[in-house]
Amino acid sequence: MVSGKHKSSRFKKIYVRTPGAKTVVHYRQRKVEQPKCAKCKCTLKGIPSLTSVQFKNLAKSKKKNERPYGGNLCSKCSRATIKEYARGLEQ
Repeated sequence: MVSGKHKSSRFKKIYVRTPGAKTVVHYRQRKVEQPKCAKCKCTLKGIPSLTSVQFKNLAKSKKKNERPYGGNLCSKCSRATIKEYARGLEQ
């Protein structure tokens, strides 16, 4: 019987053939996706792709870029958003 932690979709099954000619099942953790921009869905540069547990233990300066909309938008989209906001205030 499979242990409870391996029943989730977090792990994928890998069939491995042993030297004794048996096929056994190993469970490997799936790869984590790179963080994406909220507007254009491109990958965010400078932010590591880690699991939520590993990401929680990082320093605050390593979780996001030091600019407005840092961990949420890419540089192009944040620049455009700031311009739109400034133009909206002038009118």
